Amino acid sequence: MKIATFNINGIKARHQALVDWLKEAEPDVALLQEIKSVDEGFPRELFEELGYSVETHGQKSFNGVAILSKLPLEDVTRGLPGDESDEQARWIEATVVGDKGAVRLCGLYLPNGNPVELDDAGQPVEGGKYAYKLSWMERMKARAEELLALEEPFVMAGDYNIIPQDEDAAKPEAWRGDALALPQSREAFRRILNLGFTEAFRARVQGPGHYSFWDYQAGAWQKNNGIRIDHLLLSPQAADLLREVGIDKEIRGRDKPSDHVPVWITLDL
Repeated sequence: MKIATFNINGIKARHQALVDWLKEAEPDVALLQEIKSVDEGFPRELFEELGYSVETHGQKSFNGVAILSKLPLEDVTRGLPGDESDEQARWIEATVVGDKGAVRLCGLYLPNGNPVELDDAGQPVEGGKYAYKLSWMERMKARAEELLALEEPFVMAGDYNIIPQDEDAAKPEAWRGDALALPQSREAFRRILNLGFTEAFRARVQGPGHYSFWDYQAGAWQKNNGIRIDHLLLSPQAADLLREVGIDKEIRGRDKPSDHVPVWITLDL
């Protein structure tokens, strides 16, 4: 089973690029972020024609996540538990049924967190975007603990807006004060990872120079000035099934690309 995560940065602007990539890469499941569309505005017919069923959790002009699957989907849920007042569309779950078994997939678009607002004690200012990022990650950790308790295969995949280590940025010094790389952000990510997850890409590929995002500004793509912020975290049961992992880097050099590229795994399912 091939599972990919892809922040497409607007389905209306990137639908053809997405269709082209799906035809080439042929993932069984694609978890999308930043669809920037309400559910009824998502061009589902384009993907249904390719054999995908479509589940969305949309929001007008911002955020939005989706699941495209060639395999049966069960028990689809929308929204990250823990805060009923949170109206941002950043989380979708479904169980995907493969030939050998099933896996629970959580597609996520973690808050960016910028601008960073800290008080005199260095703590996030309540109500600010950085405080929201960290509180969202606490909710994500709580949901992860619930799913881990089931002792079943599951994957949390998406745009984490976290640069885990300096080697995950071409110019780490440029990100020192950014919400993607602040110590509090990295610590929150590690607290989730240390629950028992395997970070799929780093389980198979070591060293610097591997990125999933290149800004549109200042020739970042041409200079390979990238960062790695799109991750797939595997539960112990899913990690046992991991076979391959990859980043489809070349997609970034095409016409009207997203600033992200797909990251994918294959599981023995």
